[in-house]
Amino acid sequence: MDGTSISRRTLLQAAAVGTGALTLGQLGAARPAAAASAFSKGADISWVPQMEAGGYFWLNASGTRQDIFTILKGYGLSAVRLRTFVNPSSDPVNGHCGIDETAAMAVRAKNAGIAVSIDYHFGDTWNSVGHQVPPAAWASMSYSQMLSALQTYVFHTMNVIKANGVTPTWVQIGNEINSGICHPVGTVSNPTQMTGLLNAAHDMVKEVFPGAIVMIHLAQPQNYSSMTTFFNAFSGNGGKWDMNGFSSYGSASVAAGIVATMKSISDAHGKPYMQVEFGGQVSKVGSTESALEAYLTALKSNGGQGLLYWEPEVYSPFTTYSMGAWNSANREPTAIMNGFTAV
Repeated sequence: MDGTSISRRTLLQAAAVGTGALTLGQLGAARPAAAASAFSKGADISWVPQMEAGGYFWLNASGTRQDIFTILKGYGLSAVRLRTFVNPSSDPVNGHCGIDETAAMAVRAKNAGIAVSIDYHFGDTWNSVGHQVPPAAWASMSYSQMLSALQTYVFHTMNVIKANGVTPTWVQIGNEINSGICHPVGTVSNPTQMTGLLNAAHDMVKEVFPGAIVMIHLAQPQNYSSMTTFFNAFSGNGGKWDMNGFSSYGSASVAAGIVATMKSISDAHGKPYMQVEFGGQVSKVGSTESALEAYLTALKSNGGQGLLYWEPEVYSPFTTYSMGAWNSANREPTAIMNGFTAV
């Protein structure tokens, strides 16, 4: 991820943790996977093809080299999220993830018996909370032109996924879109146009995959005013969606309160919800594992439908991002991953 986005996630975690100290944990072997249930445990692993192209690989907790999907399933993970960019560069960290690469990863997930979530960023690279830059090809478009371009893009890309024999369980129409999408045309301060763009994406997903769960994804659920501003604007202008997804990188001590806020926001609009991004410092294994367990516990006890870890498979020196869950020294998973089997 680019430096801005890495810094954002580090700040997200720090803001949620507050003054609570994080202690250094220990590496450990995996515990047996918990029995499968309707609750989805998963991960965004969109960096996998670029890591593999660079010679990276993964060992399981016993030190045996395995396919990353096999290792993740061993921890009880049953879902992956795959981002897609519109016209990405060839940069291994901040590019790739065009629809053909995303579809190839979706096929691998299907073949592994793992459910797929497609994450539209509606940009050529990362979009995140407060940063929603449209694809370069759309940047000078009027609202009506952008509406047409977005419809064409979503319809085409969904059909690419379909042509590869994959039916996504979830489709995110935007990534951390508290401030809207495709600024300045689709900002939350212009709710009619924002809603028009998002509804166009919703309708094109449903045209190709009527049963797909169309998700709205927001960051920092502890910022209740940001949540209500978005949902009041979107719902108040006829927004169409099936489910809420939230990003949160907080410590164990704040997990219950943050999940309670996710539930409150979702209940207000009659929508199910799940946590689509979680992470913690890989250098602080014990506290990150505890946080993962705390979020899983809170989500399960409050009707949440799942949790996805953001890029647990990543390790240095592929990127400076420090919130994966793998040990770069031996290519084995850290004890963070045991959090998935504990709850």
